Amino acid sequence: MADKPATTTQTGTPVASDAHSLTAGADGITALHDRYLVEKLASFNRERVPERNPHAKGGGAFGEFVVTEDVSAYTRAAVFQPGARSETLLRFSSVAGEQGSPDTWRDVRGFALRFYTTEGNLDIVGNNTPTFFLRDAMKFPDFIHSQKRLGASGLRDADMQWDFWTLSPETAHQVTYVMGDRGLPRSWRHMNGYGSHTYQWINAEGSRFWVQYHFLSRQGVESMSATDAELLAGSDADHYRRDLYEAIERGEHPSWDVYVQVMPYAEAKEYRFNPFDLTKTWSKKDYPRIKVGTFTLNRNPQNFFAEIEQAAFSPGNQVPGTGISPDKMLMARVFSYADAQRYRIGANYNQLPVNEPHAAEVRNYMHEGQMQYRFHGAEHRVYTPNSFGAAGGPEADPLAGVEASWESDGELVRAAATLHSEDDDFGQAGTLIREVFDDDQRARFVDTLVGQYQGLTIPVIKERFLQYWTNIDQATADAIRAQIAVGAPQDDFVDTDA
Repeated sequence: MADKPATTTQTGTPVASDAHSLTAGADGITALHDRYLVEKLASFNRERVPERNPHAKGGGAFGEFVVTEDVSAYTRAAVFQPGARSETLLRFSSVAGEQGSPDTWRDVRGFALRFYTTEGNLDIVGNNTPTFFLRDAMKFPDFIHSQKRLGASGLRDADMQWDFWTLSPETAHQVTYVMGDRGLPRSWRHMNGYGSHTYQWINAEGSRFWVQYHFLSRQGVESMSATDAELLAGSDADHYRRDLYEAIERGEHPSWDVYVQVMPYAEAKEYRFNPFDLTKTWSKKDYPRIKVGTFTLNRNPQNFFAEIEQAAFSPGNQVPGTGISPDKMLMARVFSYADAQRYRIGANYNQLPVNEPHAAEVRNYMHEGQMQYRFHGAEHRVYTPNSFGAAGGPEADPLAGVEASWESDGELVRAAATLHSEDDDFGQAGTLIREVFDDDQRARFVDTLVGQYQGLTIPVIKERFLQYWTNIDQATADAIRAQIAVGAPQDDFVDTDA
């Protein structure tokens, strides 16, 4: 045993035994102060996190994406520039089944692809079909409920599945895919992937294009018979997961060619199909596929739970030169996916190694919360704006690039709400002081503000504090100054953060 490292507690302390609890004699009661036993059982009780609602059963691997062509005319994204190389993570899954469900049930297969780019993580979260059952996320929870189990019996039920589908004619295209060969792929290696949604690309000049992603299997697209699928469901419920893992272990690294369909921005309005309808495809005759590059899966996870189950994808993870579109399903998924990950894994899920950027640095003012352990933000102020210049922390760069946008009721911009005739930032606050507070409330209010002022240590912030309350209500500001014996601000006062 001398050549083996010692077992330790979670805090690194060596333990005396991996096999026996501490008891009062060989047959006596177990001691509650056996810290390692308590820690081990408590950890075991908490090993499971909530499974994904859809896409619960899956597997995946890591690899590398290499750009072999030049699509820089369409996007400025660093990940898609000629010759660029990026680490990738791909998670495959089934949609309807739970964690323990057989891989070979007839279903759509998830195809969630992450690029760890130099500009942050880019996630393309799609399926092995180019369409979906719905075009509006309002119906998505109902759809998933219809694919799961009855409330009373806890059993899957074909009636409710088809009840939903036949009452929702927009499902016809996707149901046709699922009921065809694509519903039973031979393996994850032998199926294509699709971004399914329409996304946006923006080039270096700021020109915008609509794109759809296609990931074409270099192993070929192959299916299995319903009979074989049924047999495998009973004999090897993890058939797809096993096939991918073992193929990579023996050096058969699966790969996919990355293509895009590109639609000029202005053509979307008049195209014969709504290009933002997730239940439709774009004709390849109208918009031929353009090759971008190839990615290869060449590394299995070292820890399946840490690297696959805790992988937290979101279509909201876009990078400069890419973005979303008016696709209603996509816009809702941008919220829903990140929200699900915060519930499923925790508030700081993006700090887990599998989710943090691998080729880019994180700099922002978000901090604390459950399971916070990365130190970005610890070296600077925890708020913005602040008065400490470069030492105070990062600053947004308006020149970082043209943001993905489109015209509807108005062009999407980063701006404050439109102001009306009586709108301003200070007016209603002043009304509250003057017309809602009574004299006693106003007196306590001033006392409170004086206390706040006295906690300040930076002169420019003190001056700005007084100007702030002057803008809200002159009488309040005068009362504060009277108590702290500070005169009115000078006319030549300059707000350095204005």
